[in-house]
Amino acid sequence: MNGQAKTRANIKQAVPFFAVSSMENTLRFYVDGLGFEMTHKWLHHDKIEWCCLQRGGGSIMLQEFRKEGPNARVFKGKLGAGVSICFLCEDALELYHEFITRGIKVSEPFVGNGMWVIRLSDPDGYKLEFESNTDVPEETRYSDWKDSQINQL
Repeated sequence: MNGQAKTRANIKQAVPFFAVSSMENTLRFYVDGLGFEMTHKWLHHDKIEWCCLQRGGGSIMLQEFRKEGPNARVFKGKLGAGVSICFLCEDALELYHEFITRGIKVSEPFVGNGMWVIRLSDPDGYKLEFESNTDVPEETRYSDWKDSQINQL
C-alpha cells in the first residue's frame, strides 16, 4: 500500500440488490408497508422487472428475474436466506409504531450494541433491521422499558 497514489472518494453509496419472487407482493410490502418510494424502474411488457426504492438515506434495488427464455435466471432455495440489511435511523421506535400501524409483522424492539433494534423479514425472507442509538441498557426489551417509563410518571 505504501507508495501508491491516493484514490479520490468516488463511491457514493452501497445499495443492496434483491432478487424477488413476486415484484407485486414485494412492492406492496416495501412501498405500502414500509413507506419506501420508487425512484427508478425498468418496465418490460408493461410489468416492472427492476426498480430502485428509497426512504430517506436508505435504498434497495429489486428485480424479478424471468423464469423462462434466454434471459431466465432461476434460483435454488429461499431467495433471502442468510441476507441481513441494517438501516441506521434517527428513531427506530417511531418506525416500529409506523410499521405495525401499516400491518407489518415486526419483532419486539430490544437494545443491542447500544441501539434500539427492530427486526422483520420481507416476503422473500431477506432480514431487515432498523436501528437507532440509545442509552437504554443492553438487552432491554421495549415492553419492559415502556412499563418502566410509565412507572416513573
